[in-house]
Parts: sequence; structure tokens; C-alpha cells
Amino acid sequence: MTPRIISKGSGTPLILIPGLQGRWEYMRETVETLARSFRVVTFALAGERASGVPFDAALGLDNYVTQVKRALDQTRIERAVICGVSFGGVVAVRFAAAHPERTAALVLASTPGPVWHLRPKHRLYARAPWIFGPLFVAEAPLRFRAELAAAFPERGARIRFGLKALGAFVRAPVSFGRMGQRARIISTLDLADECRRITTPTLVVTGEAGLDHVVPVEGSSEYVRLIAGARGAVLERTGHQGVLTRPDVFAALVRDFVERPRDAAA
Repeated sequence: MTPRIISKGSGTPLILIPGLQGRWEYMRETVETLARSFRVVTFALAGERASGVPFDAALGLDNYVTQVKRALDQTRIERAVICGVSFGGVVAVRFAAAHPERTAALVLASTPGPVWHLRPKHRLYARAPWIFGPLFVAEAPLRFRAELAAAFPERGARIRFGLKALGAFVRAPVSFGRMGQRARIISTLDLADECRRITTPTLVVTGEAGLDHVVPVEGSSEYVRLIAGARGAVLERTGHQGVLTRPDVFAALVRDFVERPRDAAA
């Protein structure tokens, strides 16, 4: 199988690692916005048909770490900003710890904490994803209702966002089995030691504590404590979906973070 890589824009290279659903298409607007300032390289996660990369159960999380390295090699990029969204942030942490020479900067967005455990209900979903996955999706409107109301005060804007999400779901349907597999992987990890090995400039982006009903903000904020010199930033009026609901603000945060050391050196 040939790995399938998406590359957009020009400038400083940035690898964008998707979340638990495994498909970059859900971040299409974010990709386009980031591509105004960066050369954005992204992909579907290993195991997805769209990725062109098989999943090896014996490798676990390292399937995706290898995938990031392969994307760099395939695009002939020596070093890049490594940006992980939600589950993708866990991949980004391990990559930055294992490959500091290829990590120019690290950005973690709404990432599960270094030690993260599934809630009892979600453990059940992960064990039998084809049965319980539809329930997880059905809960989404309730789970994201407050966040979407904060991000889009006007009802029309919420409807437009929902229609875009539905379109992405039709074009890039998720696999409940692979989502459950990824959830089981991260629920067994402890990334604290890997965090302490990271010396690369790091930005940790979260939503507001009262609006993220997927990943506790206090868990994500642990990366600021564990990674030397890491900075934290809050995307206001967002929860877990801030990268999607306010891509312009997220892109500006990342651009300012990446460019600031360059400005200081100048």
C-alpha cells in the first residue's frame, strides 16, 4: 500500500495529526486556514482505508509515530512543527520525545492528559464499538450543545457548522472499531516520562474548562507542568472542538507561537 499524504500551503512545515476519528477531512477548514501561514502536511491515521497504511496491533501507538516520520520522509521535510489534535496530540508527544531532531516545535490541542482513563461508560463503548458506537455518536449533540452555543451564538451559524460536520461524515465515514481500538490504546498509557524528555518549544491549547465535555482541561494542562518551558493557551468560547469551531483563532495562536522565537532571535 502507498501512504497517502495531503500537503497544502507553503512556508514553515507543519504536520497535523488527526483525532480519534482518524480522518483529516473533519479538519478541512482548519487545514485550509493553517495553510495560509504554513506548509500543512496531514493524513488519515493508520488502519483507515484512506491512509494507505495498515495497522499493526503489536505496535500500538507507534503505528502513528512511524506514520508521522514516514510523512516527513515522503515530503522531504527534515524538521517540522508537530501539531496533534485530541488523540493526535498523544501521538505528537511520543513523536517529539522519540525524534527531537525532527521536531521544530510541538503543539497539543485538546489532548487527553498524560495519564488518561476512559469513563466506565466509554470503556464499555470501546469494548464493543459496533454496538455502542452509534450511542456515542447519538450523544454528540448533547455533549457539544453548550460549546457550540458559546462558539456560535447565532442559530444559523450553528446549523451551518452542523451541516459541514454532516458532510464530512458522509465523505469520510468513521470506523467505530478503529475508534474503539485507539481509545483502548491511550487508556493504557503513561506519558509522564516522555513529557520530561521533551525539550522542544511546546504550546498546549485547551478550550474553556466548563465547555470541554470530552477531555478534562485539567488533564490536558498537565503537559504544561511536565514539559519544560511549555506554554498554555485557552481558546475562548470553545471546549473540545475549538480547532474546528474557531480555526482562525487557533491558526493565529500557532502562527504567533512559532514565529515568536524567530522574532526574538532577529
